[in-house]
Amino acid sequence: MNSTFLFRYSYWEAALHLLTVAVLSFFWLIGCTDNACGEPSSRPHPYAILQKRLIRDGFDRSLIRSLYSRPEVTFDQQGLTAYFSHREATLNYDQFSTQSSIDQANDYLRQHQKALRQAQSVYGVEEGVIAAIILVESRLGTLIGKRLVLNTLSSLAALDDKDTRDMLWHTHVKHKAPGSRSQFDTWARRKSTWAYGELKAFLQYVDAQKVDPYSVHGSYAGALGIAQFVPSSVLRFAQDGNRDGQINLCNHEDAIESIANYLKQHGWRAGLKRREAFRILLFYNRSKYYAETILKVAERLGKLRPR
Repeated sequence: MNSTFLFRYSYWEAALHLLTVAVLSFFWLIGCTDNACGEPSSRPHPYAILQKRLIRDGFDRSLIRSLYSRPEVTFDQQGLTAYFSHREATLNYDQFSTQSSIDQANDYLRQHQKALRQAQSVYGVEEGVIAAIILVESRLGTLIGKRLVLNTLSSLAALDDKDTRDMLWHTHVKHKAPGSRSQFDTWARRKSTWAYGELKAFLQYVDAQKVDPYSVHGSYAGALGIAQFVPSSVLRFAQDGNRDGQINLCNHEDAIESIANYLKQHGWRAGLKRREAFRILLFYNRSKYYAETILKVAERLGKLRPR
């Protein structure tokens, strides 16, 4: 370095350079985990244990590390708290039987008539039942959820770790949700087991369909798309309704055929008696209020005759 350069490199420029280096170093240090950067961190990644578990179960190490390194990936404390607070009995299912909702569903029947009739012909599921499910699940595809499914399922799965449960309880749930600590722990352990299986199914789905995992949004329960399938149901029952070579439940034709296939695989057939239809709908959602609402809407649409 020559003397001219030294002369031009002022005191303030040197100070600014040092400050920049210090700031970058700070953010690098707090962002590192013991596995990602090779040095222990006082603030481990919330998904550090989850990542190790996925890698042990056969997922590629570099892909998992890359997946969880993105800024979009966060621990969804608010979503977890809302899910724990959820009570099916408090939902207003009557809103779907109003004249306004029925009119919207009739418009949907007309708009997607070809796909609905095709599904009824192939799977034996009445088009009104499919339209009713889509009405209740996602307001005819207009409300599919805003949370990243990757975040939702990862957050739930991470509750397998006691330290993570403790943190969530003390920072959010204790002050913002009903229920005791023992109730929360029981719920968290049960949901973490379920969510880990769903997370693996989600990763298999996005890999097989070449879908950007950061583009898939859903509910705080991890259900996605117009049909609000959980990932394991996507793998087992989802269909490529528009025959474009990809299963995408944000596409109406795919969602319509997928719902029809799901119900058929659970025993639906043409001319089903009402009590049998009710029983099968409980596979889609275990709420009796839900199943009754689907049948009521389908009957009001004139597409299902009670027997």
